Amino acid sequence: MHTKIFSATTVGVHAHQVDVEVDISFGLINFFIVGLPDTAIKESRQRIVTALKNSGFKVPEKKITVNLAPAHIKKEGTLFDLPIALGILCASKMIDIDQKFLEETIIIGELSLDGTIKSIQGALAIACDAYKLGKKRIILPHDNAYEAGLIKDIEVFGVKTLVELVHFLRGESKIQQTKTDIAKYIASQKVEDMNFADVRGQAWAKRALQIAAAGRHNILFSGPPGSGKTMLAKRILSILPDMTFHEIIDTTKVYSISGKLAGKSLIVTRPFRSPHHSVSAAGLIGGGTFPRPGEASLAHHGVLFLDELTEFKRDVLEALRQPLESRVADISRVQQSIQYPASFLLVAALNPCPCGHFGDNTKPCVCSALQIQKYQTKLSGPLLDRVDIRVSVQAVSYQDATEHKVVDQISSESLKIGVAKALEMQQQRFGNLEKTNSMMSAQEIELFCKVDELGQQMLERAFAKLNLSMRSYHKILKLARTIADIDVSEQIQSKHVQEAIMYKS
Repeated sequence: MHTKIFSATTVGVHAHQVDVEVDISFGLINFFIVGLPDTAIKESRQRIVTALKNSGFKVPEKKITVNLAPAHIKKEGTLFDLPIALGILCASKMIDIDQKFLEETIIIGELSLDGTIKSIQGALAIACDAYKLGKKRIILPHDNAYEAGLIKDIEVFGVKTLVELVHFLRGESKIQQTKTDIAKYIASQKVEDMNFADVRGQAWAKRALQIAAAGRHNILFSGPPGSGKTMLAKRILSILPDMTFHEIIDTTKVYSISGKLAGKSLIVTRPFRSPHHSVSAAGLIGGGTFPRPGEASLAHHGVLFLDELTEFKRDVLEALRQPLESRVADISRVQQSIQYPASFLLVAALNPCPCGHFGDNTKPCVCSALQIQKYQTKLSGPLLDRVDIRVSVQAVSYQDATEHKVVDQISSESLKIGVAKALEMQQQRFGNLEKTNSMMSAQEIELFCKVDELGQQMLERAFAKLNLSMRSYHKILKLARTIADIDVSEQIQSKHVQEAIMYKS
């Protein structure tokens, strides 16, 4: 007897339908799984047979053949346990399910030996695309139902055991449809209270971070150890706008595929990823034998903080150039190419020399000129060209550390007001919540970056004296546009150009 159950798998962050075809026929007792399965799927035979027996079902003593179609897509993971087990029950006539119901349903889940259904990776990505695949509902592990319940176009049913699912399909019991109240979930999440008011001094760096947040401009801090570079970087989340529903879905999909939700149902606050400098290119960009998102994709719609930038391997940093430019991470393999989203704000920090005190006004540098030159050339020109803002951070003096000054009153709340104004102007300009000034094309720069006469003269002198590339010239214009947006100014004025040049020089 032959039957077909519909399931799905993920390639990148998108779902592809997989038809689980089960045939039970006379012949030597055996269990075959074909259709380009990986080792985990091949090993599922023992799990499925044991789970069926421990759930009170008799496994047919016949030849069982399972085909996972289409055969050209590599199948990996354990999410096909449940549809295969259900296919065996249907093909052996142990249960009878309405065929139309099956055709409208995607079924995914991993089985334990006792018949309980364990959580899987990529549930949200599959739920997102289920409607596009022509399905009305999805049946999946109970632990994954909350994240899948975000999707309003389909019915979501979370099940705990194989027996519970069989009773539901027979009509002997009911399972409550899962619907996620995202507003209630967001309100229940505690956000770490980090404020720029905690940082003494550093008004220049705080202003730079405000501009970076307002236009999504990549930023690089350079300064001696202990000057507050990491402390400043971690507080940028406090001035970024709250995530939109679309951003929550996009980011949670990446974490779901990676298996990094870590007990959370959803990612509702912007991620802040800070990988160690020993990270590999695959760890940062993504990859592996079975490709998985890297830190760049895990920072999607958030912040990627690279501390001690010069300590990262050169090939790792060079691999970062493509995601910085295109906002996606491309991973190419012999059999397939996968693309993961990687729209992040890069915040980097480094010491200006090996000892860390070159240019420090409190402690002399002990490095030779050759050591400093060798240290600073670890970063390539093309990579630095993709950083919009460069800020030198000086160590805080004793007087600044012990006295309360007006500059210390620059709080996250006050900086966030300017960020909100700038983002509102950009939304009106581009008609798109996702697009910011840093993403402007050359045509959009020419259209939206109108500079007054004095500002044009400043740009002309800067272009010659600083030997700017066209990319750097455009980045100055984008920076000036963001600074003008913070001031709610339609025209870019000379003061905006002057400040933008200071951040690039």
